Amino acid sequence: MYDEPIQPQPQYRHKPLNFKTKLAYGAGDAGAGITATLLAFSFLIFLTNVANLRPALAGTVLLIGKIWDAVNDPIIGYLSDRTRSRWGRRHSWMLVASIPFGIFFFLYWIVPTFSEDPGLNQWGRFLYYTVISIIFNAVSSAVTLPYTALTPELSKDYDERTSLTSYRFMFSIGGSILALALGQFFAMQFPDDSVAQYLSLGAVCAILSVLPIYWCVWGTTDPTAFNPRQRRVTPGSEDDVTPSGSILVQFKQVLESRPFWFVIGIYLCSWLSFQLTAAIIPYYAVSYMGMDSYFSVALVVQGTAMLALGLWSWVSYRYGRKRTYFAGMSGWIIAQILLFFLPSDRVDWLYILCAMAGLGVSTAYLIPWSMLTDVTDLDELNTGEQRQGTFYALMVFLQKTGLALGIWLAGIILELSGFVEPPPGEPIPPQPESALFAIRVVVGPLPAVFLIIGLFLMYYYPVTRELQETVILRLRERREAKDTAKTPNPEIEG
Repeated sequence: MYDEPIQPQPQYRHKPLNFKTKLAYGAGDAGAGITATLLAFSFLIFLTNVANLRPALAGTVLLIGKIWDAVNDPIIGYLSDRTRSRWGRRHSWMLVASIPFGIFFFLYWIVPTFSEDPGLNQWGRFLYYTVISIIFNAVSSAVTLPYTALTPELSKDYDERTSLTSYRFMFSIGGSILALALGQFFAMQFPDDSVAQYLSLGAVCAILSVLPIYWCVWGTTDPTAFNPRQRRVTPGSEDDVTPSGSILVQFKQVLESRPFWFVIGIYLCSWLSFQLTAAIIPYYAVSYMGMDSYFSVALVVQGTAMLALGLWSWVSYRYGRKRTYFAGMSGWIIAQILLFFLPSDRVDWLYILCAMAGLGVSTAYLIPWSMLTDVTDLDELNTGEQRQGTFYALMVFLQKTGLALGIWLAGIILELSGFVEPPPGEPIPPQPESALFAIRVVVGPLPAVFLIIGLFLMYYYPVTRELQETVILRLRERREAKDTAKTPNPEIEG
């Protein structure tokens, strides 16, 4: 491992990706943005207020689904790294899993009836949503993990990877805005029928989440694809950079990367804060602030985040990722804390605080994922193997495990605080002061604590821009040396 400091080296020139390729790559995350946003903002309140599950059971559905998602992510990442296909090891997974991805997302929003007995019916729905959650998370991982592993394979340039990430999250946030806008639209179309509201929303968004995946596949070139008529890389040869060893060996080696743990911690802290806020903000807006719908609040957060992506991408290019992250997180922390103290009649200030939080959410989208590409390059330099899928899978595994526990805890807190579930399809009844206090704590101070921890981790993150540029240069020199060694010498052959 590179324990000694690496001296900065001059930058090398590369052929930049064109606009069409960046646009197609970014489109690949639109479906994930649509589905993840609706599940983050709407699924918990859908389970408690429409499917009539107790908050503890609803939180347990999310816990089981996320834990299974975390378990299958490393397996899919490991298999993705070893897939050999004419479509490439990333594109082939995206193509196969795209249709099931849409189908099982739609099945989330059906409210089945299993029995006339309310207790049996609740347990039947609990099992139904648990099974759907397990299957959906598996096919979702089969789409999103290979997609995210494309980033370090499409470009080796430090700043261009940040640019790619900004395109990716422009579509991701754009998809989330579209989903929330559709949620507001269907809430207006079916004001007295929440079942029809969510079913229509789920059907439209299921279709919209699948189509951009094909745009990404046809608009980008998977560098690992091969033509069956052309020479193929022989496993075990010097050209083969496929990871060697068992899945447990690969995971053990990946977890030995010190910078990787910093990236995991930064990502987990920022996204645990976001997921906690997203899950509870509907209750905060409707039960505490007295609003008719929470979709407009979520739209402000995601809309601000999307508009700020270009700004933060420029700031990152000009001042570096650390300063960018600190700038975004500072405003976000202030906004989260003020949400706890906000009077229930100041809806105007709620929108202002949501816009402040959106600025920070934008850096949470942009910075950690671009940092992970630095880690995978450093690992390739140290080991000679490309295992981006394993890195991305383990990052998502640990992140989703933490998120699952956090969302489950939020459901438990709601139930213990005396939250009153409404009858199916009915408006949320007035909540006791204990429940309102718990909602304010989970939406405000609790996420702020995690964000502050993330700032400390970012401060000590060891990979600088200079180090990364040196790593890329050495990888390029290694590949050029291999190519030179394989080129026949015509004087010797003659």
